[in-house]
Amino acid sequence: MSNSEGFQFKPFSNKQKQVLSWWTDESPHKDKHMIVAYGAIRSGKTISMILSFVFWSLKSFPESQNFILAGRSASALKRNVLMPMIEMLNTLGIDYEYKVGEGLLLIGMHRYYLFGGVNERSFEPLQGLTAAGAYLDEVVLMPRSFVEQAFGRCSVNGAKYFMNLNPGSPLHWFKTDIIDKAKEKNALVIRFTMDDNNSLADKAKNRLRNMYSGVFKKRYIDGEFVLAEGLVYDAFDVESMTVSSIDEPIVETLIGADYGTQNSTVFLLLGIGRSKKVYVLDEYYHSGRESGRQKSPSEYSIDFQNFFQKHQKTYRSINRAYVDSAATHFIAQLYKDKVRGVVKAKKNVVEGIASVQNLIAQNRLHIHKSCKNTIKEMQSYSWIDGQEDAVLKQNDGCVDALRYAIYTANIT
Repeated sequence: MSNSEGFQFKPFSNKQKQVLSWWTDESPHKDKHMIVAYGAIRSGKTISMILSFVFWSLKSFPESQNFILAGRSASALKRNVLMPMIEMLNTLGIDYEYKVGEGLLLIGMHRYYLFGGVNERSFEPLQGLTAAGAYLDEVVLMPRSFVEQAFGRCSVNGAKYFMNLNPGSPLHWFKTDIIDKAKEKNALVIRFTMDDNNSLADKAKNRLRNMYSGVFKKRYIDGEFVLAEGLVYDAFDVESMTVSSIDEPIVETLIGADYGTQNSTVFLLLGIGRSKKVYVLDEYYHSGRESGRQKSPSEYSIDFQNFFQKHQKTYRSINRAYVDSAATHFIAQLYKDKVRGVVKAKKNVVEGIASVQNLIAQNRLHIHKSCKNTIKEMQSYSWIDGQEDAVLKQNDGCVDALRYAIYTANIT
């Protein structure tokens, strides 16, 4: 069906034209597997991406296919993608049928299924679907499990991915694993600014530029990936608080452990010096997602014992391991393997963070330079939109292990 409402097209900018044509036979990028358009707000990237996705899907497959349309939520998808898409279809005179109750849009012979990537369970409705392509709007706001499930569903020959986003943290997995590895991923990445939107008047551009400052101006206006304000450990100074050697005797040692399946599993060896300074001496880090191999609790137990024994020769005072209390299977395996000194860690987030912050404020926390993942996470661990009781659950295995040990051992 179609109706009288339509979309008013404006002359396309060069970058919008590149988005519209990247998959065509004449394009030097036709063999790319995906396109990523990121940058400033109101830069025209979404409109050109929607139109490109529709044209590509209709022209590339002569037989009926399934496609994925996804946003950070069902309502965001409807507002940002579905309604503009329907307006464009009306203007172009392309027939469609929107089956609201089924979460389905029919265009020609093709089926476009609608999804919201809200949380870690959002990937479940994708399971079992075979698709020829996916459009993911605001992809950095979706759980990684959802994005990777969408990738895996697109198994039809010639499938492609269309993704757009506003920049976030430079340590976000999508930035480090997709955008920064564009050549390896066979991806076309295009950065947009407001000047790439010919339909946006100069007065509107100036108004938007004056609305933002600091990190938000860099992200939303300049289209750059920068660390957000609201770092949990904003007083952590990487130059003065990382060390290449320990210049005092270590009088006590302990281990903090955070356990994950897809996410990272981390063991940190902490040493307390004679001066009461706390040192992160060594780290064990394994991510099932990053390495492509998940380990079982029994394998992690062996790794833990090896980590313990590696340092027991040097630090004979290791007698406690503060382990994520939610890691029930891992803890049970440690007990089964007769690992001594295992303590279920206290998980109070705010009070635990305060304990770590207190050590930083006293210049008593130092991290050995070999502990690269811990140093990285200390510089990126952030509150959610300024909420002082909620933190972003990403890049946090090391900081969680650190918090478990310091807070549960009551190091003050």
